[in-house]
Amino acid sequence: MSAATLETASLTHEQKLDRLAEVAIQVGLGLKRGQELVMTATLDTLPLVRRITEHAYRNGATLVTTLLTDEESTLLRYQYGDNESFDYAAAWLYNGMAAAYKSGAARLAIAGGNPGLLSQQAPEKVGRANSAVSKAYRPALELITRHDINWTIVAAATPAWAATVFPNLPADQALAKLWDAIFAASRCDLADPVKAWREHDAGLHRRADLMNQKRYSALHFQAVGTDLRVGLADDHLWLGGGMHAQNGQYCIPNMPTEEVFTTPHKERTEGHVTSTKPLSYQGTMIEGIRVRFEGGRVVEAKATNGEEVLNRMISTDDGARKLGEVALVPHSSPIASSGLLFNNTLFDENAASHIALGQAYSSCLKNGDKLTPEQLAKLGANDSLIHVDWMIGSGQMNVDGITAEGKIDPLMRQGEWV
Repeated sequence: MSAATLETASLTHEQKLDRLAEVAIQVGLGLKRGQELVMTATLDTLPLVRRITEHAYRNGATLVTTLLTDEESTLLRYQYGDNESFDYAAAWLYNGMAAAYKSGAARLAIAGGNPGLLSQQAPEKVGRANSAVSKAYRPALELITRHDINWTIVAAATPAWAATVFPNLPADQALAKLWDAIFAASRCDLADPVKAWREHDAGLHRRADLMNQKRYSALHFQAVGTDLRVGLADDHLWLGGGMHAQNGQYCIPNMPTEEVFTTPHKERTEGHVTSTKPLSYQGTMIEGIRVRFEGGRVVEAKATNGEEVLNRMISTDDGARKLGEVALVPHSSPIASSGLLFNNTLFDENAASHIALGQAYSSCLKNGDKLTPEQLAKLGANDSLIHVDWMIGSGQMNVDGITAEGKIDPLMRQGEWV
């Protein structure tokens, strides 16, 4: 065992937590000295919230504002709230977040909520509440999807989440194992996490550059339950790892990240596809998703669990039935190799190739951040109140790239890059 391995093996939980906070601020967020930070988290993640706040101030943040949510209070709404209240969202809060971003604030989200929090609640109420939030959050979401600001998402283990990942372990052991998995996926157990992230980021950029050289017009996904052709938007760009936001700051939006991704054409997806991992969508677990596309639109959607919530989600607006993202992830990614089902999109989407229904990223189009909504739509970029990723890749998935001339190149075989 090397000296570096011995050193990292002896790190305490608190030391690894501090490392996670460090990479979140320095690498994930790329916080600028003199910049404000708006952070969202649940009460169970307070230890990481405080570590991140410390590192933000050490790196010159002018002000850190944290918006905390309490999941038990969320459940109380479903138990005792008036029926009419589920069409209401705190627009003043989301408008305030959008105003903060417009004034230059960075955005950091800590993922770690209970994946099945609302699974036992009325799907009709869940759907209405989610729709109301999507509409109220739109002004802030647009600033994020256009990458006007530097932003990132990191994760913190919580008891409720740990119980879904390790249901057969005592609560304390489950929590400890989930933390270990988060630290490993976030490279906080390596000798130099910041250096490791820089090297990983460079590798993702090399893969995206290769895809951009190919200029495929479509991708063809094939596996058991899946035969899907995804046409790519005109002037699309593949991205991977970090990017420069419009404010000039370099950030890595998702930590961890293992994907290269781009924008599909909203009218050029055909065929059927089956999910390979459950989708945790705003407190509801949606499992066994099976979807059929015609002319770019979902015309049929089924699920073994959470089907009503799924159909309400894709009925949010016209764009909710169309694709806004397609991403390629090798089956040998560290998250997939862990053998864990995280029941959390931040992790599970980086264990498998995936697609996203809803809003497209304008940054995945040439000069996209300078184009008007009408110009983006003409290139094929989708517009929606939602952006929901769900996993379709596996160790059995084959992916081909198709050129404008009809040439077929093998990209992935059995989930791995060719």
